[in-house]
Amino acid sequence: MGVSSMTGFARAEGEANGVSFAWELKSVNGKSLDLRLRLAPGFDGLEPQLRAALAHRLRRGNVSASLSVTRTAPPAIRINRDMLARIVGLLAEISGEVSSRIKADPPRLDGLLGLRGILETVEDEPEPVLEQRRAAVLAAWAAALDRLAATRAEEGARLAAVLNEQLAQLAELTAAAASSAAAQPGAIRARLAALLAELAGLAPTLPEERVAQEVAMLVSRADVREELDRLRAHIAQAGDLIGRSEAVGRQLDFLCQELNREANTLCAKSNDIELTRIGLQLKVAVEQFREQVQNLE
Repeated sequence: MGVSSMTGFARAEGEANGVSFAWELKSVNGKSLDLRLRLAPGFDGLEPQLRAALAHRLRRGNVSASLSVTRTAPPAIRINRDMLARIVGLLAEISGEVSSRIKADPPRLDGLLGLRGILETVEDEPEPVLEQRRAAVLAAWAAALDRLAATRAEEGARLAAVLNEQLAQLAELTAAAASSAAAQPGAIRARLAALLAELAGLAPTLPEERVAQEVAMLVSRADVREELDRLRAHIAQAGDLIGRSEAVGRQLDFLCQELNREANTLCAKSNDIELTRIGLQLKVAVEQFREQVQNLE
């Protein structure tokens, strides 16, 4: 296992008591977990259970889910006997009047049954039947969630490989910055001492103690060892998070902010073209890493 993406798709089908049904689930990136449901008529009451099952499986992502239901057997039919009796009674009342004026055949059964309202579709099916259908739909929902989680995990494995490559690049750039002559304290002190010597020549009365203080201050401001240490620590922590089988997207997003902050500081402190170039490469690499992190759960 490992990290999961927030992108995935799943479908699950089933049949129960005269109906067939199908779930379709689609998941995309989101700051939190959000579910948009489109349910077939008669299944609205399942929404709390559906949401609870989703929250148990996933932590982040915008999920769209639709349930389609189709009858596999014709619905039950019943005769509206009250209406049929009224119609037959009316026919009996007017039969003498009609027969005295015109010659007419008695009404046929198929003609009576064809009258609107005589045959009715039975919509109120027994509760045990409805309950079995709801149970089957819930079971298919669980199967669809399993498949959605599997597709998100597959995409997460692909993302993890990309992220690890990007972390390796960040580590290489950090090592390059550390080995840069501009990042070495000795080189910094020598360059700043030479600069202050020139300034001292312009101001010969400047006390040596003051010169030493200025050197110490400038060295402190130009020293990037702390930034490099924090970059190494953040990169190591990111690598550890990517190896976990849990939702780490938010934590990695926070680390991206910290990595970017250290890269910015590195560039701000740099007085060397090579170190500045490495710092800018770090900023670009961190942004590329962050773009991929946005896809993680």
